[in-house]
Amino acid sequence: MFTYIARQAILNKNKELYAYELLFRDGENNCFPNIPPDEATSKILTDSHLDLGLEDISAGKPVFINFHQDTLLHRFPTSLDPKKVVIEVVETVKPTAELVQACANIKELGYKIALDDHDFDPMWDVLLPYTDIIKVDIVECDEQVLIDNIGKYLGSNIKLIAEKIETLQEFEKYRDMGFDYFQGYFFAKPEVIKQKKLPTSKLSLIELIAASTSEDFELDKISNIIQRDVSLSYKLLRFINNPLVNKYNEISDLRHALNYMGQIEVKKFIALLALANLGDNKPVELIHLSLVRAKFCDLIGQAKSMNKNPPTGFLVGLFSLLDALLDQPMEDIVEKLPIGENIKAALCGRENELRQFLALIRAFESGYWKGIATISSELSLDLKMTQAFYNESLKWGVAMRQSVRD
Repeated sequence: MFTYIARQAILNKNKELYAYELLFRDGENNCFPNIPPDEATSKILTDSHLDLGLEDISAGKPVFINFHQDTLLHRFPTSLDPKKVVIEVVETVKPTAELVQACANIKELGYKIALDDHDFDPMWDVLLPYTDIIKVDIVECDEQVLIDNIGKYLGSNIKLIAEKIETLQEFEKYRDMGFDYFQGYFFAKPEVIKQKKLPTSKLSLIELIAASTSEDFELDKISNIIQRDVSLSYKLLRFINNPLVNKYNEISDLRHALNYMGQIEVKKFIALLALANLGDNKPVELIHLSLVRAKFCDLIGQAKSMNKNPPTGFLVGLFSLLDALLDQPMEDIVEKLPIGENIKAALCGRENELRQFLALIRAFESGYWKGIATISSELSLDLKMTQAFYNESLKWGVAMRQSVRD
């Protein structure tokens, strides 16, 4: 059995990561797969199904997992660590006496319980004594019903999550309404579309981007750029001494890194370093999402035998959220950056193969399974391969997250 998954971030009022939700392709309503009770072990989230552990997904945060009726009644969630997961009760279950008792037992064992896509129907009230979190789909929930009911939860022990928050205006609206957490890609949108110059302090970062997108590698020039900024030097060394990249040899300078890692890998880390500093006042999750996209597009590029110098796939993924990082239209940004024309075209939404790479990772981010299958086929890639690439990208993003914004 092979399970396809996607992951979506849940942020708090300060746009800081609170948790992730996992979406499963082969379960009804993106639920955990409906498996026989005798398979209910923690191994279901490791080798036999996902080839991922929760630690590879979560960045140390809780993971929300949807469960349907049978898996709840069979107490399946109790094979998972209550410190790492939140049990989501989906809206398609029936709040029978048996289900209420199952939730009571799960709650007693220390798990948090969330009601998914809550519509404030009184039939769910029997579950409220065991509920820690209520999730509201702002697209599906009638706004007047929400306004009429939200007051009784404000100041209570039950936290509120607004789902499908796609714009900053929606984030601000539901934050002011009293919601505690927010799920959606509002944080990956530009805050204000306006004309503005890149600050002088960012000019050295543009020089680094130029170095990472050039076929030539001028080591002395790059060293001089980095050495002008102590924080850049420090961050570069943190990147290249991350155990995921370099387990055995402590690297002390750029020349050492180049000799050890090779030109292509050093170019990737220089581009990553520049991006992290361009977005130094933005939510960490925005940088994290850029990292996952970079690794995913890089792996797709390798599978497609794309020229590695410069590392085009990596760069198109890494720079795909520049508009949100710099609060400028992407068309304006790419005019200022020394990147290849094929990267510029993809970033601006023009049709080419690199744009397909971005379309595929966006389909994973939203759990758009039909799109994943279609785009994988168009790229002549096996579905299991693209899922494996996504899994590897999640692991790499989590491992690099701390190095980027410590």
